[in-house]
Amino acid sequence: MQKQVDLLIIGAGPAGLSAAQYGARGGLNTLVVERMAVGGQALLIDVLENYPGNRESKSGFQICADMKAQADQFGAEFLIDSVTAIRRTSGLSGAGSFIAELSGGISIQSPAIIFTCGAGHKKLGIPGEEELLGRGVSYCASCDGPFFKNKKIFVVGGGDMACDEARFLSKISSNITMLVRRTEFRAQKMIARRVLEDDHIKVRFLTGILEVKGSDKVRSLVLKNMQSGDIYEEDADALFVFAGITPYTDLLSGKGTELQVKLDDSGFIITDQHMESSIKGLFAAGDVRSTPFRQVVVACGEGAIAAHSAAEYLKEVL
Repeated sequence: MQKQVDLLIIGAGPAGLSAAQYGARGGLNTLVVERMAVGGQALLIDVLENYPGNRESKSGFQICADMKAQADQFGAEFLIDSVTAIRRTSGLSGAGSFIAELSGGISIQSPAIIFTCGAGHKKLGIPGEEELLGRGVSYCASCDGPFFKNKKIFVVGGGDMACDEARFLSKISSNITMLVRRTEFRAQKMIARRVLEDDHIKVRFLTGILEVKGSDKVRSLVLKNMQSGDIYEEDADALFVFAGITPYTDLLSGKGTELQVKLDDSGFIITDQHMESSIKGLFAAGDVRSTPFRQVVVACGEGAIAAHSAAEYLKEVL
């Protein structure tokens, strides 16, 4: 079965939800396809305190639920399914069009796509990480933190997310240790200061992790002092990893993929100021896009720009 829409949005995180609202509000027949849950990574945010106008500090789940409701009111359609392939075909008046194949057997044809698939947590790639995933190794504090109440918890990373998640965990346990390979945090100064002022969090700069040990669960970590080179082992109950993100761009690049979108050195989609990628009619927004600053408010702004740009593009080609 094939369905035709004016605008196809792939991914329903903040960028996709914002794009859906602006696309539908602009009169476009808008479809959003999301493979997991509407809200994406933002659903894991315990308290979203720096979203403009959000004085009550709602959770990421609440913010995304409100955004979804707005998009629904304007007529956007949502579908839970996975896009397995995207190909280019010719459309009306010789304009390029896209066909997205879904795992549920449906194909979607659209002259414009906004790609907002986001990014996933980057793994450390050390021994024991995969083997002990779900048994003490985690990438989500709000999901798994409550299982380790009053336990010895280590957090890897020095960015905004690592700091925010460490502070969330400090409400669960008074024994939190952050491992930062650099001499300082990469996080914003206000966020970093809150961590340093938290009595439940100890920070070890210039410290790397070489291995996670344990059979049935995490038992210890093998750590390295990056300055002296000393290697030592320390008991641990849990390891939460926040070492950056990897963009979900498999549909748009790589071997066997019809579309070859231009990416930056880290694998994020390069766009112009209109959020258009190197392929005409294909736009990108949010964490999957090459940008110097990744925040919910940024993703929402990019989604709005992408929807506006897609509408302008459709006026030209249809």
